[in-house]
Amino acid sequence: MKKLKVIELFAGVGGFRLGLEDTENYEVVWSNQFEPSTKAQHASTVYEARFGHENHRNEDISEVPTKDIPDADILVGGFPCQDYSVAATLNNSKGLIGKKGVLWWSIHRILSEKKNPPKYLFLENVDRLLKSPSNQRGRDFAIMLKSLDDLGYAVEWRVINAADYGMPQRRRRIFFLGYHKSTPLYKQFKKATAQEWIFEKGTIATAFPITSTSSKIISFDITDDLVSLSENFNLGEKLSPFQNTGVFIKGKVYTTKTTASYIGKRTVLADVLQKGRIPEEFYIPEEEHDKWYYLKGSKKETRTSKSGFAYHYNEGSMIFPDALDNASRTIITGEGGKSASRFKHVINTKKGLRRLTPVELERLNMFPDDHTLLEGISNTKRAFFMGNALVVGVVKKIGKVLSEKIKST
Repeated sequence: MKKLKVIELFAGVGGFRLGLEDTENYEVVWSNQFEPSTKAQHASTVYEARFGHENHRNEDISEVPTKDIPDADILVGGFPCQDYSVAATLNNSKGLIGKKGVLWWSIHRILSEKKNPPKYLFLENVDRLLKSPSNQRGRDFAIMLKSLDDLGYAVEWRVINAADYGMPQRRRRIFFLGYHKSTPLYKQFKKATAQEWIFEKGTIATAFPITSTSSKIISFDITDDLVSLSENFNLGEKLSPFQNTGVFIKGKVYTTKTTASYIGKRTVLADVLQKGRIPEEFYIPEEEHDKWYYLKGSKKETRTSKSGFAYHYNEGSMIFPDALDNASRTIITGEGGKSASRFKHVINTKKGLRRLTPVELERLNMFPDDHTLLEGISNTKRAFFMGNALVVGVVKKIGKVLSEKIKST
């Protein structure tokens, strides 16, 4: 089988590319990475250093003409979680006008304008996408599903916690795959029951086995136009109708709650720690320990806001130092730097308490050692990259199964 050609959007430092190309079944033919909030484009610099400049664009994707993007078999990307509300439809019915800078509509534009759109989609986001915004739980995901349905795609999704399948970090993300109606996989999807696709035949179910909970498969229709969905979907309801697993085809949602089914080796925090000498900057001076213990500990105190309003503040304690015999907590973008923080990882060593190194953070996301090491890139920025990244092992497993299914059809 020829390698599947890939368009990689919102590429970051290349997590999707690492996972897919490691299967040897994919070739990224065009990529884009742009950070609008900063002049220095550090992530794009790292990406180009690792994968080369050819066919890579460091430019706002909303400004890139569709004609400049080559045809490919699959479009992938971890796009930003934003407000996906729809303001109006275009008169020519070819696209949508959402809020300026909302990058989902850049994906939509590419899919709608291409004469030969990608046959498959492989996308990732934070799991709160299933229940945002707070006053219309699930509206954003409903808009995305309906917009893909309008473009001829069926969709399957799952919220996957990497640690549930033996990977080194407890990182929950929603992954979803789209199948264009022109593909044999779409036809297989259409023939299968929702139960069969969710639990047995689906790409994600094959890569990451699950078991059912007591919840039944819930079904409902999404048939309103996008503007009506934006204004009315689940208005005022406290809960999202979308569960952590589901499929969507021809306007019909099937969704249920599932749990991971995994027996095998589990990588724990201790397994990723570097051996040998660790630079002094990562050790926490003894005189600063009290700050860390305070921030990590439980709190029940009265605080005063800037406006002078007094309020009661309660917060539970965290395990401190971090347990070495379990998968790590989720890496956040503020992981780097020396300042005390409730959310940074801290481990206990023979030499004392210390923070995690950039290499250890890379290992927690299953990146190669020193993938982000580059002149001019600080350790704090390297930690930021890993807070934004995905777990490469999840992409690799789904990508491998997807390519095998495509090959077998």
